[in-house]
Amino acid sequence: MSTFSAWLSSICLLGMMGVTCIDVTLRFFRHPIPGAFETVGFLGALMVAFALADTTLKGGHIAVEFLVEKLHSGVRKWLDRITTLVLILLFGLLTLRMGGYALELKEAAEVSMTLKMPVWPVVAGICGGLGLFVAVLVTRLTRSV
Repeated sequence: MSTFSAWLSSICLLGMMGVTCIDVTLRFFRHPIPGAFETVGFLGALMVAFALADTTLKGGHIAVEFLVEKLHSGVRKWLDRITTLVLILLFGLLTLRMGGYALELKEAAEVSMTLKMPVWPVVAGICGGLGLFVAVLVTRLTRSV
C-alpha cells in the first residue's frame, strides 16, 4: 500500500511540474492556465500526504540525532517508542478530523474558487494518506515492542 501511495505521490509531483511548466510557457503568450495555482496547491498537499507512509518505512525523514546518539541504546529505543506513540496519537487525531472535514465539505458542496471543483476529494485523499501513515507508525511501534 505504501508503495502504491508513493507512486500516487510521484504522479502528483509530475502533475505539479507539468501544470507549472505549461502555465509558465502559456503566460509568455499571454494565455495562462486558469486555476493553475489552485491545481498545484491541491497536488502539493496530496503529494506530501501520499509520500509520508513510504518515506517512514524507508527511514527517509530527516532526523537530528546529535543529542540522541549520546544516549544509551535502551534509552534511545524507549525514546523512539514514545515519539512514535505521540505521532500515532497526533496524526490519528488529525486523520479523524480530516475525514470529518471531508464529509462536511461534501455535504456543503464546497468548491474551489477558480476551477469550481469539489474540494472534498482532495481532503479525503489527504485523509487517506495520513491514515496509511498512522498504520505504518502503528506497525513500527508494535515491531519495536
